[in-house]
Amino acid sequence: MDCSESAMMQATSRRALLLGGASFAAWAYLPKFARAADGRDPRFVVMILRGALDGLATVAPLGDPDYAGLHGAIALRGDGPNAAVMLDAFFGLHPAMPEFARMYRAKQAAVVHAVATSYRDRSHFDGQDVLESGFPGPGRVQSGWLNRALEALPKGERVTSALAVGPTTPLVLRGTAPTVGWAPTALPQAADDTAMRLLELYQHRDPVLASALTQGLQLEKQAQGDDMKPKPGGGGAAAMRLVARGAAKLMAADDGPRIGALAFDGWDTHANEGGPVGRLAQLLGGLDAALAEFQNGLGARWRDTVIVAATEFGRTARINGTEGTDHGTGTIALLAGGAVGGGRMITDWPGLKPANLYQARDLAPTTDLRAVIKGVLHDQFGIAERVLAEAVFPDSAPVKPMKGLVV
Repeated sequence: MDCSESAMMQATSRRALLLGGASFAAWAYLPKFARAADGRDPRFVVMILRGALDGLATVAPLGDPDYAGLHGAIALRGDGPNAAVMLDAFFGLHPAMPEFARMYRAKQAAVVHAVATSYRDRSHFDGQDVLESGFPGPGRVQSGWLNRALEALPKGERVTSALAVGPTTPLVLRGTAPTVGWAPTALPQAADDTAMRLLELYQHRDPVLASALTQGLQLEKQAQGDDMKPKPGGGGAAAMRLVARGAAKLMAADDGPRIGALAFDGWDTHANEGGPVGRLAQLLGGLDAALAEFQNGLGARWRDTVIVAATEFGRTARINGTEGTDHGTGTIALLAGGAVGGGRMITDWPGLKPANLYQARDLAPTTDLRAVIKGVLHDQFGIAERVLAEAVFPDSAPVKPMKGLVV
């Protein structure tokens, strides 16, 4: 190996260390935005709940006479200790979500029940592919519907980049449209003087890396304040809150991204799911805290914000022998934000009688998730129905945008 090859390998190694192990990933510069002429400045956040959320346990149909028998020991109750929060006379919200309940009462949150993608099998991998790609079936495509929506924004729209939160960009936001990435980490943070020395070193020896490092440090500083440092071993609810807080700070900035995507893992509750307390309750508490962090962090921007939380499919209506639930079909989508036409349960309820269950085991889906997302994209950003049907969600013309989700 000659000296030039050795130097090249060292440079490559340095890049991998700094760009792979640092607490950021920056793929595009944060653009500058002009304020909307009408004063409206829309934000849109997609939360992917990977693992298949039990919609019947999160927003329970307490008024359905078959619910309690099917969900058995983990069924929610309308009274007694840890009672569900009644959203109306029929549906009760899991008690681990008081912030969502507050938003719902303030008409800033809504629930779409008995919803599903077009996918009808029970593979997590394929289900997440359909959820995030926006195609009718799994096809191993490398672009997501949110990235294609970014490309399809009307001319003159000031939203030109999106925020991808996490160590890798979620599929929903992959594609040719520019994104900027941020990922909190439990790795020790370098002191400011160390960072400056690295910058000085690479400005002379590796300008490309120096530019990326500068950008990443600025992004990290903007996302994280002194009150929010990653803690080694932190996970679950605390991690959701941390991620949401940093993303909200970035999206609240005048020159920050208007569209964002993040994914929370761990929703596969095959065993020991728990009822009002337990494993699912802890996850829902984290999701609830994340929503509150977005509201607090976005400040005045919350007024123009829509957050959609969605999962690849639901879980069985009947619990299994380990007091969990297996892979199912119909589930829920949660909407939150000041721009949401909230305070509503949106559903064509199919019922839980044996004859009404999908394949005699699942909540039957009566609403296509694409209709929900199309409705939000149309009303938030003015994307035409034809573009939504052909480019954003290909081959989906029969699925019409749901109206009235955004006020």
